[in-house]
Amino acid sequence: MGSIKLNNVTKSFGNVEVIPPLDLDINEGEFVVFVGPSGCGKSTLLRLIAGLEDVTSGSIFIDGNEATEVRPARRGLAMVFQSYALYPHMSVRKNIAFPLKMAGIDQAEIDRKVDEASNVLNLGDYLDRRPGQLSGGQRQRVAIGRAIVREPKAFLFDEPLSNLDAALRVNMRLEISELHKKLKTTMIYVTHDQIEAMTMADKIVVLHAGKVEQVGSPMELYRSPANLFVAGFIGSPKMNFIEGPEAHDRKAKTIGVRPEHLLLSADKGTWRGTIGVSEHLGSDTFFHVTVEGVGNLTVRAPGEVDYSYGDTVYITPEDGKVYCFDENGEAIR
Repeated sequence: MGSIKLNNVTKSFGNVEVIPPLDLDINEGEFVVFVGPSGCGKSTLLRLIAGLEDVTSGSIFIDGNEATEVRPARRGLAMVFQSYALYPHMSVRKNIAFPLKMAGIDQAEIDRKVDEASNVLNLGDYLDRRPGQLSGGQRQRVAIGRAIVREPKAFLFDEPLSNLDAALRVNMRLEISELHKKLKTTMIYVTHDQIEAMTMADKIVVLHAGKVEQVGSPMELYRSPANLFVAGFIGSPKMNFIEGPEAHDRKAKTIGVRPEHLLLSADKGTWRGTIGVSEHLGSDTFFHVTVEGVGNLTVRAPGEVDYSYGDTVYITPEDGKVYCFDENGEAIR
């Protein structure tokens, strides 16, 4: 249980088409991430699957059954929102139990499911607290617990970590990934953060202006981007793009090289440049280098490297690590 298929699905608001015809298969048990910049249609697409938005045309199938006109409550899906949407006057236990109580489930069964969910999410010590007595990460876990007890066919996460600080986002990212391994339930996760996408997904769906640009595993998208948009969106820091003679020599309109695939030298290399701002992160150093005739390049070097502002350096792309794109921005294989 938990397979989802979109067949020629579109969504328009008035005369504005925000999701052009789109096909997508999500397999049972997959962790699928919809990623893209703000306004690309990823949350709208999630809401179409959930039934919170009406499909303009096309069909949605859940476990092989047409669900396009099925009410949200009957689709067997559980959604976790960016806002926790907890009842502030209820304890954690009652918040988690609420959907079961509304469904008329026997109290003994409710208690069993709440205890199971709280154990999975390490919430056992907080069941008698109210949301106002919890941290942001704990509140998000309560919201996830409320979804777990419903035993859904799939979980839908709409940017659930956006309200958390950086450290909590990392922790919750790991917790949600671990939860997927334990439950083995289909999960669809929406984010604008490509690092979340790369670290959590089995399969990434890259969206741009409502269109699916590429679907694949994190490393497939990293190693073989289909076009300039995917190449520039997946990877941190983003890929360097170069036009002009350097690209024309490779029979391309644009070439791309990732910062980690550029080698620095003090005395020889393909391009001669000048060190600008350096970002020292301990494990890595990011150098922003100006190369005449090429432009500004970001170079990622492991650890601490002893170059200073204004130093002359030489940069060489690693063999086989240069990406070529045609005049339409499509990858040249």
